[in-house]
Amino acid sequence: MEYKFPDNFLWGVAASAYQIEGAYNEDGKGESIWDRFTRWEAHILNGDNGDVACDHYHRYKEDVAVIKSLQIPCYGFTIAWTRILPDGRGSVNQKGLDFYSRLVDELLKAGIQPKATLFHWDLPQALQDAGGWPSRDTADHFADYARVVFDHLADRVKLWATHNEPWVSAFLGYAQGLHAPGICDYSQAYQAAHHILLSHGRAVQVFRQGGYEGKIGLILNLNGLLPASPSEEDAAAAQRVHDETHALFLDPVFKGSYPQALFDYIGAHQPKIHADDLDVIHQSADFLGINHYNTDLVSFDLFGGLNKARLTPYSAAGWGRTEMNWGIHPMGLKREVMYVKEKYGNPLMYLTENGCAMPDEPDQKGFVSDWDRIRFVQAHLQALHKAIQEGANVQGYFVWSIFDNFEWERGYSRRFGLVRVDYQTLQRIPKQSAYWFRDVIARNGFTV
Repeated sequence: MEYKFPDNFLWGVAASAYQIEGAYNEDGKGESIWDRFTRWEAHILNGDNGDVACDHYHRYKEDVAVIKSLQIPCYGFTIAWTRILPDGRGSVNQKGLDFYSRLVDELLKAGIQPKATLFHWDLPQALQDAGGWPSRDTADHFADYARVVFDHLADRVKLWATHNEPWVSAFLGYAQGLHAPGICDYSQAYQAAHHILLSHGRAVQVFRQGGYEGKIGLILNLNGLLPASPSEEDAAAAQRVHDETHALFLDPVFKGSYPQALFDYIGAHQPKIHADDLDVIHQSADFLGINHYNTDLVSFDLFGGLNKARLTPYSAAGWGRTEMNWGIHPMGLKREVMYVKEKYGNPLMYLTENGCAMPDEPDQKGFVSDWDRIRFVQAHLQALHKAIQEGANVQGYFVWSIFDNFEWERGYSRRFGLVRVDYQTLQRIPKQSAYWFRDVIARNGFTV
């Protein structure tokens, strides 16, 4: 069967600043919460950090050449706030701006469309010291940062996202302590979530007021959640988790309100919201970016944290798990996209991240025949194609990630890339999946 995607469908790959750039203290860059967090004992597997990572800061021309050689039309990158404003506010670091300007120019020269994201979890440490995302001032500083970046890059970058996965920033960073800044406080997490959304709305206001051309949106991680059984208890637990991960972010942006049932449940953890905050957040996205990786079964668990829930990886028949121990359920992607279509008015959507870490085994020349990754991506594209056929307004798909890179708390132990990075030599070697994806792009589809 042939799977053909719509004309002008946007194919791309993605990466994030802290995971690939390295050069953590060069050319005036300030300290981020991840620079600090990776030096905190026992918080990162093997004591790894992003000080060098893929050394993209110095090798960006080589990396753009790799992307061009694979004929990939769009590259989604993120900007490190601390390269632009080392303390998160105050004086601008011109060398940081110049780096991203050179990167954008190199992409355009190669015929690659740049897609830029303003924030991918690496908050300036100076702002964390002043309260971080739970502090309302951080939303103001983010809007100021956005204005600086737009002024310097929006003449050439026409596709923008404000935040990548605010649930991760808020809840893994401030509720579970798994990510930087390593705080375990649900009240701070909910306040952080609100201020991240507020900062998104304010950055969009800056974009509109500045008259910049292009589209600006928000990227959410929308993974699947299924009750583990038909019991009312499991259904209620699944709904609580869904409200925290989905409705908490989708409702204010697309409906102008927060989910009341969630706020009633969390009680004293409710964030402080000013009178016009929801007006700023509402209708503030030209598109929704969806990151999707896996589906979990949710069961009631009295000892399962604030949500009283336990999540268990779920895989469809015939699928195992990824190296992240995530289940594989390709049709879960269709389910999430159709949920957004039906519940939130079918906004313009891009699949901004989808991919997997697999047990890559290089041969003697460093080449990886990663047919398991190809099978994963192809199955998810089949599911996405079905959603598009059923009317979902999805206009692009990005593989995560273009390169193997620093995988947050798991360090360098997990590889998501279409391109293998030898962390000793920093050599880039495209995997079998990179060539397969090149062919999918050339055909605007594939045959199964």
